[in-house]
Amino acid sequence: MEYKIIGDVMQALQIQLRQGEEIYAEAGAMLYMSAGIDLQAKMQGGLMKGLMRKFLAGESLFMSVFRCDAPTAHIALANPIAGKIFPIELRGNTILAERNAYLAAIGNVDLSVAFTKRFGAGLFGGEGFILQKISGQGLVFLHAGGNMLEFNLAPGENLRVDTGCIVSMADTVTYDIQFVGGIKNALFGGEGLFYATLTGPGHIVLQTLPFSRLANRIAASIGTSRDQSKGIGGIGGNLLGGIISGDD
Repeated sequence: MEYKIIGDVMQALQIQLRQGEEIYAEAGAMLYMSAGIDLQAKMQGGLMKGLMRKFLAGESLFMSVFRCDAPTAHIALANPIAGKIFPIELRGNTILAERNAYLAAIGNVDLSVAFTKRFGAGLFGGEGFILQKISGQGLVFLHAGGNMLEFNLAPGENLRVDTGCIVSMADTVTYDIQFVGGIKNALFGGEGLFYATLTGPGHIVLQTLPFSRLANRIAASIGTSRDQSKGIGGIGGNLLGGIISGDD
Protein backbone atom coordinates (compact mmCIF):
# COMPACT_ATOMS: atom_id res chain seq x y z
CA MET A 1 0.00 0.00 0.00
CA GLU A 2 1.24 3.44 -0.97
CA TYR A 3 -0.41 6.72 -0.04
CA LYS A 4 -0.07 10.44 -0.68
CA ILE A 5 -1.78 13.35 1.08
CA ILE A 6 -2.51 16.18 -1.34
CA GLY A 7 -3.81 19.71 -0.90
CA ASP A 8 -3.26 22.40 1.70
CA VAL A 9 -6.61 23.27 3.28
CA MET A 10 -9.20 20.73 2.12
CA GLN A 11 -6.89 17.75 1.85
CA ALA A 12 -7.44 14.39 0.18
CA LEU A 13 -5.81 11.04 0.87
CA GLN A 14 -4.79 9.13 -2.28
CA ILE A 15 -4.08 5.43 -1.75
CA GLN A 16 -2.79 2.79 -4.14
CA LEU A 17 -3.82 -0.70 -3.10
CA ARG A 18 -2.41 -4.03 -4.21
CA GLN A 19 -4.50 -7.11 -4.79
CA GLY A 20 -6.08 -8.38 -1.58
CA GLU A 21 -5.43 -5.20 0.42
CA GLU A 22 -8.31 -3.48 2.20
CA ILE A 23 -8.84 -0.06 3.71
CA TYR A 24 -11.52 0.71 6.30
CA ALA A 25 -12.93 4.21 6.00
CA GLU A 26 -15.59 6.29 7.67
CA ALA A 27 -18.82 6.13 5.67
CA GLY A 28 -19.15 8.97 3.17
CA ALA A 29 -15.42 9.78 3.01
CA MET A 30 -14.78 8.47 -0.52
CA LEU A 31 -13.81 11.00 -3.17
CA TYR A 32 -13.21 8.59 -6.08
CA MET A 33 -12.05 5.04 -6.78
CA SER A 34 -10.73 3.30 -9.87
CA ALA A 35 -11.86 0.05 -11.42
CA GLY A 36 -10.75 -3.01 -9.53
CA ILE A 37 -11.99 -1.92 -6.10
CA ASP A 38 -14.93 -3.60 -4.41
CA LEU A 39 -16.93 -1.54 -1.89
CA GLN A 40 -18.80 -3.15 0.97
CA ALA A 41 -20.48 -1.71 4.05
CA LYS A 42 -19.46 -3.68 7.13
CA MET A 43 -20.15 -3.40 10.83
CA GLN A 44 -16.60 -3.67 12.14
CA GLY A 45 -16.31 -5.45 15.47
CA GLY A 46 -19.89 -6.68 15.57
CA LEU A 47 -23.22 -5.14 16.53
CA MET A 48 -22.27 -3.86 19.99
CA LYS A 49 -19.15 -2.03 18.85
CA GLY A 50 -21.06 -0.63 15.90
CA LEU A 51 -23.81 0.70 18.15
CA MET A 52 -21.26 2.20 20.55
CA ARG A 53 -19.48 3.96 17.69
CA LYS A 54 -22.80 5.28 16.39
CA PHE A 55 -24.47 6.53 19.56
CA LEU A 56 -21.47 7.24 21.79
CA ALA A 57 -18.58 8.24 19.55
CA GLY A 58 -20.63 9.93 16.81
CA GLU A 59 -19.33 7.68 14.03
CA SER A 60 -21.43 5.74 11.54
CA LEU A 61 -22.85 2.34 12.38
CA PHE A 62 -21.28 0.80 9.29
CA MET A 63 -17.86 1.43 7.84
CA SER A 64 -16.93 1.43 4.16
CA VAL A 65 -14.49 -1.35 3.28
CA PHE A 66 -12.61 -0.92 0.00
CA ARG A 67 -10.93 -4.11 -1.23
CA CYS A 68 -8.59 -4.32 -4.20
CA ASP A 69 -9.51 -7.17 -6.56
CA ALA A 70 -7.08 -6.15 -9.32
CA PRO A 71 -3.27 -6.23 -9.41
CA THR A 72 -3.37 -2.56 -8.38
CA ALA A 73 -6.07 0.08 -7.96
CA HIS A 74 -6.34 3.49 -6.40
CA ILE A 75 -8.83 5.37 -4.25
CA ALA A 76 -9.06 8.81 -2.68
CA LEU A 77 -10.73 9.89 0.56
CA ALA A 78 -11.59 13.51 1.33
CA ASN A 79 -11.19 15.51 4.52
CA PRO A 80 -14.71 16.64 5.60
CA ILE A 81 -13.46 19.88 7.21
CA ALA A 82 -10.87 22.57 6.48
CA GLY A 83 -7.77 21.07 8.02
CA LYS A 84 -5.20 18.32 7.76
CA ILE A 85 -5.05 14.56 7.35
CA PHE A 86 -2.20 12.83 9.14
CA PRO A 87 -1.11 9.20 9.61
CA ILE A 88 -0.28 7.43 12.87
CA GLU A 89 1.42 4.03 12.76
CA LEU A 90 0.23 1.52 15.34
CA ARG A 91 2.53 -1.25 16.56
CA GLY A 92 0.27 -2.93 19.06
CA ASN A 93 -0.24 0.30 20.99
CA THR A 94 -3.41 2.30 21.65
CA ILE A 95 -4.30 5.92 21.02
CA LEU A 96 -7.30 7.94 22.15
CA ALA A 97 -8.79 10.42 19.69
CA GLU A 98 -11.53 13.00 19.72
CA ARG A 99 -14.93 12.08 18.37
CA ASN A 100 -15.15 12.17 14.56
CA ALA A 101 -11.34 12.29 14.13
CA TYR A 102 -11.12 8.88 12.44
CA LEU A 103 -10.90 8.88 8.65
CA ALA A 104 -9.51 5.49 7.61
CA ALA A 105 -7.16 2.65 8.52
CA ILE A 106 -5.35 -0.23 6.89
CA GLY A 107 -4.17 -3.33 8.70
CA ASN A 108 -5.44 -5.02 11.84
CA VAL A 109 -6.85 -1.90 13.49
CA ASP A 110 -9.68 -1.94 16.03
CA LEU A 111 -11.92 1.08 16.52
CA SER A 112 -14.04 1.31 19.66
CA VAL A 113 -14.87 3.85 22.35
CA ALA A 114 -13.25 4.81 25.65
CA PHE A 115 -14.62 6.77 28.57
CA THR A 116 -12.66 9.54 30.26
CA LYS A 117 -11.40 8.32 33.63
CA ARG A 118 -12.18 11.50 35.54
CA PHE A 119 -15.63 13.06 35.92
CA GLY A 120 -14.33 16.62 35.70
CA ALA A 121 -12.42 15.94 32.50
CA GLY A 122 -15.53 14.50 30.88
CA LEU A 123 -17.78 17.31 32.05
CA PHE A 124 -15.57 20.32 31.30
CA GLY A 125 -12.77 19.02 29.11
CA GLY A 126 -14.27 19.84 25.72
CA GLU A 127 -13.91 16.25 24.50
CA GLY A 128 -16.85 14.98 26.55
CA PHE A 129 -16.99 11.67 28.34
CA ILE A 130 -16.47 9.67 25.14
CA LEU A 131 -13.24 9.30 23.18
CA GLN A 132 -12.38 7.04 20.27
CA LYS A 133 -10.10 4.16 21.18
CA ILE A 134 -7.90 3.00 18.29
CA SER A 135 -5.52 0.10 18.71
CA GLY A 136 -3.83 -2.73 16.83
CA GLN A 137 -1.26 -3.16 14.09
CA GLY A 138 -1.43 -0.95 11.03
CA LEU A 139 -1.75 2.59 9.80
CA VAL A 140 -4.58 4.88 10.87
CA PHE A 141 -5.42 8.23 9.28
CA LEU A 142 -6.98 10.96 11.40
CA HIS A 143 -8.25 14.38 10.36
CA ALA A 144 -8.67 17.62 12.28
CA GLY A 145 -9.15 21.37 11.80
CA GLY A 146 -6.41 23.82 10.91
CA ASN A 147 -2.81 22.68 11.33
CA MET A 148 -1.42 19.95 13.56
CA LEU A 149 1.08 20.35 16.39
CA GLU A 150 2.77 17.25 17.76
CA PHE A 151 4.48 16.77 21.13
CA ASN A 152 6.25 13.87 22.78
CA LEU A 153 5.77 14.37 26.51
CA ALA A 154 8.40 12.97 28.84
CA PRO A 155 7.32 11.16 32.02
CA GLY A 156 5.77 13.74 34.34
CA GLU A 157 5.94 16.53 31.74
CA ASN A 158 2.79 18.63 31.77
CA LEU A 159 1.11 20.65 29.04
CA ARG A 160 -1.97 22.83 29.49
CA VAL A 161 -4.15 22.95 26.38
CA ASP A 162 -7.27 24.80 25.36
CA THR A 163 -10.18 22.40 25.73
CA GLY A 164 -11.28 21.04 22.38
CA CYS A 165 -7.87 21.38 20.73
CA ILE A 166 -6.83 17.79 21.47
CA VAL A 167 -6.94 15.49 18.45
CA SER A 168 -5.25 12.37 19.79
CA MET A 169 -3.00 11.15 22.56
CA ALA A 170 -1.35 7.93 23.62
CA ASP A 171 -3.27 6.00 26.23
CA THR A 172 -0.27 6.50 28.55
CA VAL A 173 -1.04 10.23 28.75
CA THR A 174 -3.04 11.37 31.78
CA TYR A 175 -5.94 13.64 30.83
CA ASP A 176 -7.54 16.01 33.33
CA ILE A 177 -8.88 19.57 33.60
CA GLN A 178 -7.67 22.57 35.58
CA PHE A 179 -9.47 25.79 36.51
CA VAL A 180 -7.81 28.81 34.87
CA GLY A 181 -7.61 30.56 38.25
CA GLY A 182 -8.83 34.03 39.21
CA ILE A 183 -12.31 35.47 38.70
CA LYS A 184 -11.06 38.11 36.27
CA ASN A 185 -9.24 35.51 34.16
CA ALA A 186 -12.28 33.24 34.13
CA LEU A 187 -14.76 35.97 33.17
CA PHE A 188 -12.71 38.18 30.85
CA GLY A 189 -9.68 36.15 29.76
CA GLY A 190 -11.43 34.72 26.72
CA GLU A 191 -9.92 31.27 27.29
CA GLY A 192 -12.89 29.71 29.06
CA LEU A 193 -13.07 28.43 32.61
CA PHE A 194 -10.84 25.37 32.28
CA TYR A 195 -7.67 24.11 30.66
CA ALA A 196 -7.12 20.54 29.65
CA THR A 197 -3.98 19.25 31.35
CA LEU A 198 -1.98 16.49 29.67
CA THR A 199 0.76 14.71 31.59
CA GLY A 200 3.30 12.39 29.96
CA PRO A 201 4.70 10.08 28.97
CA GLY A 202 3.24 9.83 25.49
CA HIS A 203 2.64 11.38 22.08
CA ILE A 204 -0.09 13.99 21.61
CA VAL A 205 -1.49 15.81 18.59
CA LEU A 206 -3.24 19.20 18.82
CA GLN A 207 -5.31 21.08 16.24
CA THR A 208 -5.17 24.83 15.72
CA LEU A 209 -8.79 25.18 14.62
CA PRO A 210 -11.32 22.93 16.37
CA PHE A 211 -14.56 22.72 14.40
CA SER A 212 -16.52 23.78 17.50
CA ARG A 213 -14.52 27.01 17.70
CA LEU A 214 -15.07 27.73 14.02
CA ALA A 215 -18.81 27.06 14.38
CA ASN A 216 -19.04 29.40 17.37
CA ARG A 217 -17.28 32.19 15.47
CA ILE A 218 -19.58 31.75 12.48
CA ALA A 219 -22.68 31.77 14.70
CA ALA A 220 -21.49 34.90 16.48
CA SER A 221 -20.73 36.60 13.16
CA ILE A 222 -24.18 35.78 11.79
CA GLY A 223 -25.84 37.27 14.86
CA THR A 224 -23.73 40.42 14.63
CA SER A 225 -24.41 40.81 10.93
CA ARG A 226 -28.16 40.65 11.50
CA ASP A 227 -27.98 43.35 14.16
CA GLN A 228 -25.72 45.56 12.04
CA SER A 229 -27.94 45.21 8.98
CA LYS A 230 -30.81 46.84 10.85
CA GLY A 231 -28.90 50.03 11.69
CA ILE A 232 -30.81 53.21 12.47
CA GLY A 233 -33.23 52.56 9.65
CA GLY A 234 -34.00 49.15 11.03
CA ILE A 235 -34.72 50.53 14.48
CA GLY A 236 -36.88 53.28 13.02
CA GLY A 237 -38.69 50.75 10.90
CA ASN A 238 -39.49 48.65 13.94
CA LEU A 239 -40.84 51.67 15.83
CA LEU A 240 -42.86 52.84 12.83
CA GLY A 241 -44.23 49.36 12.32
CA GLY A 242 -45.41 49.29 15.93
CA ILE A 243 -47.15 52.66 15.58
CA ILE A 244 -48.89 51.72 12.34
CA SER A 245 -50.04 48.40 13.77
CA GLY A 246 -51.97 50.25 16.44
CA ASP A 247 -49.60 50.36 19.42
CA ASP A 248 -51.06 53.62 20.80
